[in-house]
Amino acid sequence: MKLILKIISFIGLGLSIIPAILVFGEHIDPSTCKLLMFLGTILWFATAPSWMIKKEAASDD
Repeated sequence: MKLILKIISFIGLGLSIIPAILVFGEHIDPSTCKLLMFLGTILWFATAPSWMIKKEAASDD
Protein backbone atom coordinates (compact mmCIF):
# COMPACT_ATOMS: atom_id res chain seq x y z
CA MET A 1 0.00 0.00 0.00
CA LYS A 2 2.84 2.39 0.84
CA LEU A 3 4.43 1.76 -2.53
CA ILE A 4 1.23 2.78 -4.34
CA LEU A 5 0.97 5.94 -2.23
CA LYS A 6 4.59 6.80 -2.98
CA ILE A 7 4.05 6.36 -6.70
CA ILE A 8 0.92 8.52 -6.66
CA SER A 9 2.61 11.21 -4.59
CA PHE A 10 5.64 11.34 -6.89
CA ILE A 11 3.31 11.64 -9.89
CA GLY A 12 1.71 14.57 -8.08
CA LEU A 13 5.13 16.08 -7.44
CA GLY A 14 5.97 15.68 -11.11
CA LEU A 15 2.72 17.39 -12.05
CA SER A 16 3.77 20.27 -9.81
CA ILE A 17 7.15 20.72 -11.52
CA ILE A 18 7.04 19.54 -15.14
CA PRO A 19 4.21 21.83 -16.40
CA ALA A 20 6.19 24.92 -15.39
CA ILE A 21 9.09 23.72 -17.52
CA LEU A 22 6.75 23.00 -20.43
CA VAL A 23 5.25 26.51 -20.25
CA PHE A 24 8.74 28.00 -20.20
CA GLY A 25 9.52 26.04 -23.37
CA GLU A 26 6.18 27.15 -24.87
CA HIS A 27 4.90 23.57 -25.27
CA ILE A 28 1.66 24.06 -23.29
CA ASP A 29 -0.60 26.99 -22.44
CA PRO A 30 -0.39 28.71 -19.05
CA SER A 31 -4.02 27.77 -18.29
CA THR A 32 -3.22 24.07 -18.82
CA CYS A 33 -0.14 24.49 -16.63
CA LYS A 34 -2.23 25.95 -13.82
CA LEU A 35 -4.68 23.06 -13.98
CA LEU A 36 -1.95 20.40 -13.99
CA MET A 37 -0.07 22.07 -11.15
CA PHE A 38 -3.26 22.33 -9.12
CA LEU A 39 -3.98 18.62 -9.62
CA GLY A 40 -0.38 17.78 -8.77
CA THR A 41 -0.55 19.79 -5.57
CA ILE A 42 -3.76 18.05 -4.51
CA LEU A 43 -2.25 14.63 -5.24
CA TRP A 44 0.97 15.41 -3.39
CA PHE A 45 -0.65 16.80 -0.24
CA ALA A 46 -3.30 14.07 -0.17
CA THR A 47 -0.87 11.14 -0.40
CA ALA A 48 2.58 12.19 0.82
CA PRO A 49 1.83 12.68 4.54
CA SER A 50 0.55 9.11 4.86
CA TRP A 51 3.91 7.56 3.97
CA MET A 52 6.24 10.31 5.19
CA ILE A 53 5.13 10.21 8.82
CA LYS A 54 7.48 8.06 10.84
CA LYS A 55 6.05 6.16 13.78
CA GLU A 56 8.03 6.50 16.96
CA ALA A 57 9.04 3.40 18.86
CA ALA A 58 7.25 2.89 22.17
CA SER A 59 9.45 3.57 25.14
CA ASP A 60 8.95 3.21 28.87
CA ASP A 61 10.89 6.35 29.86
